[in-house]
Amino acid sequence: SFPSPSAAPLLQPAATRQRKGPAMATAENKRPRSSGGGVERPLSRKEILVRKKAIKELIRKAVAEKDHLAHFPDFHKYERSGFSIYLESGHGNQLPVPTRKYIQNLLKANMKGTYGSEWPSEEKIKRREMVAPEARYILICQYADSDIAKCFMKQDSGVECAHVTCRGGRLLGFVHYRFVVEEDVPVLYVYELQLESSVQGKGLGKFLMQLIELIACKVI
Repeated sequence: SFPSPSAAPLLQPAATRQRKGPAMATAENKRPRSSGGGVERPLSRKEILVRKKAIKELIRKAVAEKDHLAHFPDFHKYERSGFSIYLESGHGNQLPVPTRKYIQNLLKANMKGTYGSEWPSEEKIKRREMVAPEARYILICQYADSDIAKCFMKQDSGVECAHVTCRGGRLLGFVHYRFVVEEDVPVLYVYELQLESSVQGKGLGKFLMQLIELIACKVI
């Protein structure tokens, strides 16, 4: 299970949601309280502006950070019963064309049945969302042993190779998330968590959501 969101203003760990799903942050979590347990006085206009400015700066820094996975090297690889995958960061406006096509195809395979007759219009929305500059990705990749060995050889030679890029491997899924402000609270929203059927039921989804929560707590 995940830790409960902190009630501390501005630094509250982010809520996560699927698109069209409810955010986990609640008004109860966000309401300032006094040390005696009562509700604090309303903020002045100046205090509200200062708070909004601080929140905007938190979001700006979170979006500007190049690689959120760099904070969590233990999460670059997931292994279970001989099954191994690697994680790589991505930006919506920097995705290679094959990666964009893969994301579009996996979304269609997993979600067309759920949306039914609404899928054509929903697909257009998702295609716009996926390539937006503020869209951030965790790409789930699988590699041949030879590709992994090359990476370790580079590390031994002093060449930086924090984790293998997905260009040489097979994509198996992705997480699309963003940093936004929801009701004056900085949050991380999970727009999509999509996995191929071959890797579902292996605990990978829970692993990814734990990582998302860690990123939220670390970055905002």
